[in-house]
Amino acid sequence: MLILPGSNALSAFRTKGLLSQLQAIDASIQSISGQFLHFIDWTAESGQSVSGRLNALLNYGEPFSGDASGEEFIVVPRFGTISPWSSKATDIARNCGVTQVRRIERGVSYHITTKSDSFRTRNILSGASVEAVAALLHDRMTEIVLRSADDASGLFRDLAAKLLETIDLLFGGKKALENANAVLGLALSDDEIDYLLNAFTQLKRNPTDVELMMFAQANSEHCRHKIFNAEWTIDGERQSKSLFSMIRNTHQLHPRGTVVAYSDNSSVIEGATISRFYQRGAVEGNVYAASEELTHILMKVETHNHPTAISPFAGASTGAGGELRDEGATGRGAKPKAGLTGFTVSNLMIINAVQPWENARDVTQALTERDALEHPGIYGKPDRIASPLQIMIDGPLGSAAFNNEFGRPTLGGYFRTYEQNIGGQVAGYHKPIMIAGGIGSIAAIHTKKDDFPPGSLLIQLGGPSMRIGMGGSAASSMATGTNTAELDFDSVQRGNPEMERRAQEVINSCWAMGDDNPILSIHDVGAGGLSNAFPEITNDAKRGAVFDLRKIHLEESGMSPKEIWSNESQERYVLAVLSRC
Repeated sequence: MLILPGSNALSAFRTKGLLSQLQAIDASIQSISGQFLHFIDWTAESGQSVSGRLNALLNYGEPFSGDASGEEFIVVPRFGTISPWSSKATDIARNCGVTQVRRIERGVSYHITTKSDSFRTRNILSGASVEAVAALLHDRMTEIVLRSADDASGLFRDLAAKLLETIDLLFGGKKALENANAVLGLALSDDEIDYLLNAFTQLKRNPTDVELMMFAQANSEHCRHKIFNAEWTIDGERQSKSLFSMIRNTHQLHPRGTVVAYSDNSSVIEGATISRFYQRGAVEGNVYAASEELTHILMKVETHNHPTAISPFAGASTGAGGELRDEGATGRGAKPKAGLTGFTVSNLMIINAVQPWENARDVTQALTERDALEHPGIYGKPDRIASPLQIMIDGPLGSAAFNNEFGRPTLGGYFRTYEQNIGGQVAGYHKPIMIAGGIGSIAAIHTKKDDFPPGSLLIQLGGPSMRIGMGGSAASSMATGTNTAELDFDSVQRGNPEMERRAQEVINSCWAMGDDNPILSIHDVGAGGLSNAFPEITNDAKRGAVFDLRKIHLEESGMSPKEIWSNESQERYVLAVLSRC
């Protein structure tokens, strides 16, 4: 392994922010600097000439001029994974003729110095401080912290694949299922546990962890909207409509102008015959041309609340990315145009700027009886949930970053806070509402998905699979704070807008072929991962399918079948095409 130092990894603004957070952990911390380190896995015959070319290629950004003394923390991608940066950098090196390189990976070397005591000896960070500093400097879902650069050689070692596991229901009974429910974070209700117990008892076999994870994601409240579709009895009188029926009622009464509603990834309303100018696809030489086409308007709004509560930047970023994929995966392929984002949170409680109404006093009491010191600070927030202020600092940045890097402007949005104590019960939005939405266009001939015949091919388009977002749809269906902290963090995805842009360009090239569009049906990969998306696309066509897990593109070694099938790695779509394509 070759290690090449790189440029400055921290801007002045980020250095100031990080230093403030570090000093809150340990007041003796005096400074922090960050420098990129490049780790190169190359062939044995590589020599000085290759090293020189790599040095030239990796010479970018502002030269490092920080303090390289003090304690070093090296943040690198999690062992067994390949970062998006690595994929791009390795491709660039090979395209520049450096074929001896197997892979280039990047990390950040942070140096932290502390104040000196009266004997001019620098203070040493305590074990607790080292642990807290490491936690602050890295994203535990995608990165690890090393204390020596040589340990980064683990980046290039493949991990052995994990085995399929079974839950011994036939011997352990209901208790075995209840334990799996807690350990895997399945969010199964009592009646669902009873259903599975009866089903596998009748089958006379034990369920696999893949089957239980798939059932939990596909059957979660997040995916199936069981509460919204439930029957209601109020004061002994059965209601004629479910909550979802009430929502759909407006469209049922006034359907004029609607092309698609409640049946695809986005809704579509009637547009007009307009002049469109776009690339015509490979069949016609990829030339741009104008044409008059009947083009409809698509729109979509959805929420991404749970991930935004756990990790505001990543949660809001992938919320915007997921909504973008829904637009592109409408009908037989569509084009996103403009986005919006919105946030509802509890009281912000800004330090030194707390507002008079930001308290948890009981509003049902007379003003003279309310305790000014009752419930000081942020009331009732689980430790692993980000504060409302942190959500409003990082969340809008995350959604804007994804939209900007994808190439879609965010043109609208909203922000509000609400928290109130009514009769001793405090209501608010510690689990925030994060709304992602947008509008786009779709050709009239592509608004409906086609049925596909037996023998059709199913394709995963987009980024690779990694152990990210495990159990996301189940976790987002739970009450905030009822899942374990470990499983909550596991359920948050990470975004790669450039990869999503590449996938959208493929979709654009397909619908640009007009009547020859090879896409028969398309869905985005969201909650539940492939375990939800592939069954959904085949069920829509009233077909069955055979899936080979080991043909799924992975960029993390050591994944189990459960993790391959149900992870929620972003920027992926599933398509059905004819076998002759």
